[in-house]
Amino acid sequence: MKSQFNNLTRFGLAMVLLTLFTIGVQAQSNTVKASDIMDALKKGKEVSYENVTVTGVLDFTFMDEKMPDLPTKRRWWRNGGDNTVNEIIESKITFTNVTFAQDVIAYYHDDRSEYTFTADFENDVVFKNCKFERDAMFKYSEFERDASFEGSEFSDDTTFKYAQFEEKVNFASTRFDEDAIFKYTKFRRGVSFEEARFERSLDMKYTQVRGDFDIKGLYVRWDIDTKYTKINGRGFSKYMLDN
Repeated sequence: MKSQFNNLTRFGLAMVLLTLFTIGVQAQSNTVKASDIMDALKKGKEVSYENVTVTGVLDFTFMDEKMPDLPTKRRWWRNGGDNTVNEIIESKITFTNVTFAQDVIAYYHDDRSEYTFTADFENDVVFKNCKFERDAMFKYSEFERDASFEGSEFSDDTTFKYAQFEEKVNFASTRFDEDAIFKYTKFRRGVSFEEARFERSLDMKYTQVRGDFDIKGLYVRWDIDTKYTKINGRGFSKYMLDN
């Protein structure tokens, strides 16, 4: 009887350990390092993640790797060089129901060196139902193929200033908790902001749109700046928000 009890005890302990190990593996598999994503991009691999949390700064510009090899500020300035360092991302990128715990950077200006780091995307880029808990910076980025941020939430600072979208882009059902900047942004084949929510201000000054401009159900809590905005060659009207 005692032997059977010991066996049952060992079996129960083994099951507990197995359960804890399984939970640990599952927890680990639900977390992805930003550095692993960046390694895949450097190798030209397609990136696709669903239902995970990305930890660490996801830097599409790879500025930390490039900075040590760049000329000093005095040298590039004296030689009439350009202080912009651009990265071309060739891989197809798909994130679905992904939480980004730290910054997502496709733009960064380094005040000390005065270098500006940017990233362009040559393939499809999808951030669907994602949550950006920190900054999301896409200033100056060029999107050559389809781009979608549908259903995503931007909790902190974000900018698409000077960004260019060559194909139709989807911002439907997105939410911006801080000021959203689309100043000087160019949408060359249409854009959807259907049911998008801007909990503060929306800056679309000098924005240009060609093609469909879907703003059905668009909500802006504070101000919307559409000065010099052009929709298929015509000025933006407050009437558009009501129809």
